[in-house]
This record gives sequence, C-alpha cells and structure tokens, in this order.
Amino acid sequence: MDITAIYKIAGLGIVIAVLHIFLTQAGRQEQAQMLSLAGVVIVLLWLVQMLGQLFANVESVFRLW
Repeated sequence: MDITAIYKIAGLGIVIAVLHIFLTQAGRQEQAQMLSLAGVVIVLLWLVQMLGQLFANVESVFRLW
C-alpha cells in the first residue's frame, strides 16, 4: 500500500468537510448529512477494496510455501 491511498482519503475528507459547512450554513442540514454519509460510504468501499488486495497478497505469499 502506498501513501496515495491516505492522500485520497484525506482529500475526500477535506472536500466533504468544506461542502458540509457550506450546506449547513445555507440551511440545508439534511443534504449536508447525506453528503457526509456518502463520503463515509465511499471511503469504506475504498477500504474494503484495499483489504481485498491485502488478503490476496497474503494468500499469494503463503501459496508459495
């Protein structure tokens, strides 16, 4: 795993936080909450994919023995 995954997650978090603040200030609290929820779901999907790659790598390492 390289550092770009951490940058992607941090970048998405910053964008979501800024948009959440704008939507909250505009009086659209429901949309702000849905945006935050969508951000969490996207990050969880990324993490599931990374965990799948990790398990595949571990399996391939132990298959050599």
